[in-house]
Amino acid sequence: MAYDGILQCLGRQDKNFAGVVVTNGSGSARSGMYANYTDEEMMKVRKREQKKAAFIGEYSAQIFLDYKSSDVKNPDNTGVVEDLKRVIEKTKPDYIYTHNLADKHDTHVGVTLKLIRALRELKYVPKAVYGCEVWRSLDWMCDEDKVKFNVSGHDNLAAALLGVFDSQIAGGKRYDAATAGRRMANATYSESHEVDTATSLMYAMDLTPLVADCSLDIKEFVLEYINKFAESVAKKIGGLV
Repeated sequence: MAYDGILQCLGRQDKNFAGVVVTNGSGSARSGMYANYTDEEMMKVRKREQKKAAFIGEYSAQIFLDYKSSDVKNPDNTGVVEDLKRVIEKTKPDYIYTHNLADKHDTHVGVTLKLIRALRELKYVPKAVYGCEVWRSLDWMCDEDKVKFNVSGHDNLAAALLGVFDSQIAGGKRYDAATAGRRMANATYSESHEVDTATSLMYAMDLTPLVADCSLDIKEFVLEYINKFAESVAKKIGGLV
């Protein structure tokens, strides 16, 4: 999800990447050698894997908040918001990569809502807040609305960062192949009448306006993207029938 940020900071002395994992991974799907792992054992494995990824990606910091998914999805839980506010105050990020608000995973949407609330309460407006692809592709968005990240090259690093999460991959979910495939598909299908200019492309939804203007309704903001897509489809069909 945040691979663009990792690449932007790789080998740089003037830029730093920090990862924040909000939930503890206790509810992970598991099979194979991990099938009989308890929730507590899975939490330890997931944290160890994330630390490996931080080493490979040369993160400046890796932060674990260790919340349950139910805490993140609870609108009345303020603990997550307060912890995110502390992280923001300490790290003072210029750019934030998080989940997009059209993601189909409830926990992911919950994380983003908590983050937006934290930023609004702090009145902290970074240069950009990006809602990235995970449990729903953003290919459906109108081209002019997509934030496009060219993450071509460093294929070995991309594979290493994805492949280190053995408990998820061998445990029953091929995130490594699926994520690499999505990035390649984005690059190929981004333009229908031009040759490829990238081999790996990631999309994001620009969530910065929601932080810059606290009066914006979050639900209406996302629906505007969806409605614009629906209108573009209707217009195209209408012009061809």
